[in-house]
This record gives sequence, C-alpha cells and structure tokens, in this order.
Amino acid sequence: MKKTILVFVGLLGLGSLVWIPQVRSQAADSTAAFTISDIRVEGLQRISAGTVFNYLPAGVGSTISPADYAEIIRALFKTGFFTDISLARDGNVLVINVVERPSVAEINISGNKDISTDELLTALRDIGLAEGRVFDRALLDRIEQELINQYFGRGKYAAKLDVAVRTLPRNRVAIDLTVSEGVAARIRQINIVGNQDFDDDDLLDQFQLTTSGIITILTKSDQYSKQKLEADIEA
Repeated sequence: MKKTILVFVGLLGLGSLVWIPQVRSQAADSTAAFTISDIRVEGLQRISAGTVFNYLPAGVGSTISPADYAEIIRALFKTGFFTDISLARDGNVLVINVVERPSVAEINISGNKDISTDELLTALRDIGLAEGRVFDRALLDRIEQELINQYFGRGKYAAKLDVAVRTLPRNRVAIDLTVSEGVAARIRQINIVGNQDFDDDDLLDQFQLTTSGIITILTKSDQYSKQKLEADIEA
C-alpha cells in the first residue's frame, strides 16, 4: 500500500508555507501473517513443482506466518529429496528455495564372481539404492554392510568392498562398487549332537554340505554356506 505524505516546508523569502507531495512505499512486515497468493519453488532440476506442492502442509489461500516455516521445512526434508531448504516471502508469494539431492545415474559392480550382479543389485534395491532414485550419502555404510552380509552368508568372510561415488553432470552420480570376494571358508568337520534314533552317517548323508575331500574340488560342497546349512537342518 502506498501513502501520500504531506511535507510542509518553510521557504525563505516567501514568508509562507507550501506543501510538497512525497510518495513512499510501505514495506511489508516480514514477521506478520499473510495469505498465500502463489507459491514459487526455486532450485528444482528434476523434481517437479507439483511434487513439492503435494508435500506442503500449506497451499494457496492458506494464512501463514514465519512461525509456520519450520513445519513446512520439516515436511519437505522428510521427502529425502533435498539437502537444503529455505523459505522467503515476496509480497504475498511464498518462495521456497531448495537444493536437490543428486540422482543415481548408474551403479557399476566389478570383481564379483560368486554372486551375480543382478543378485547384488536386488540387495541394494531392498535398502533403497537403485538407478533413477535419489542418492542419499547416508546409505553408503549400509551398502557396504548389505553386500558384505551377502558374502558372509556364503562363507566368504574375507570379502571386502570398495565404494566410490563419481559426480556426473546435471546433478547426478555414478556409484562404483569393487568387490574382493576372498576365499570361501571350508568345512573341516561336522559334529552332530543329540541324535538318538539315527546315527551320524545316516544324517550326514542327507546334508548338502560335506567335509573337504578329493571330489569337493569339483562339487564345492565343502564350502560353508549359511543358506545350505539352514536347508540341511530343516531337511
């Protein structure tokens, strides 16, 4: 709103007062509540403004004040799409400034032989990492633990994983996973305790797992596997 202010000035030599109109803009009170006439989102690269609007606890026509900003920012941070969010007011327009998390453009896995790439990618997808998804750096520790667990389940306790993240154009990243599988643990001896109706040999004949021998060079049945052991116990 504009105010017209009358400024009265005494002019020397004229012996009288004259008035001079002066126009001044009244600045909006940044702490006052206001009704949102529009919402402008700045900083978007891949995520649409419509997606942002869907997560907002306020919309056009809502009356808010800076006291409500924290709730809006929390709601947007919960989406996991952004690393930074700030709010501002431009008249009655709510301005949302965001910095998007990068997206995962590609996942490259090398060095894996015992577990297929598809199996490893499925394990990663289960914890929220896949091509096209938003990249969360907090997932890096979980990535390593999840893949190492896959190898531990197959008796490869010396397995190691190197994770590298490369920055790509257009706010994207490539994740390179280099696996060192190591040597599988081999079974030296199987002891059965508590059996009364069946002797050890009869029970061991039902097992997929065996102790090391000449034939196991080909069958690899002496390689410890948690999954195989559980199957043998249930059989």
